[in-house]
Amino acid sequence: MLDVNVLRHEAIASNLANVETPNYKRLDVSPSFESQLSQAVAGRDAEQISGLQPELTVDSQANAGRMDGNTVQLETEMLKLNQNTVEHSLETQLVSAALAKMRMAITGKD
Repeated sequence: MLDVNVLRHEAIASNLANVETPNYKRLDVSPSFESQLSQAVAGRDAEQISGLQPELTVDSQANAGRMDGNTVQLETEMLKLNQNTVEHSLETQLVSAALAKMRMAITGKD
């Protein structure tokens, strides 16, 4: 999931950089990734989970609200940037806590 957060952050950065570019189409992580991940988790298939590769695609749900055909909305991107940052922070804390528990189990110290 950290890889997905990094990829989504790259998409948001690209979207923000191109907010004034005519005919630019908003990018996001492929919607099929979420459904593939849900299926793999439900099936408890570790090999399938580790084999998933998120990718960026044009957001087909985004509508051009402007005359120049650009589908990026600044307010939406800023909201998504904040949400992605919070998710990344939470996931980083979870991984750090798990590693700290393993280190304590191995060494017997914090």
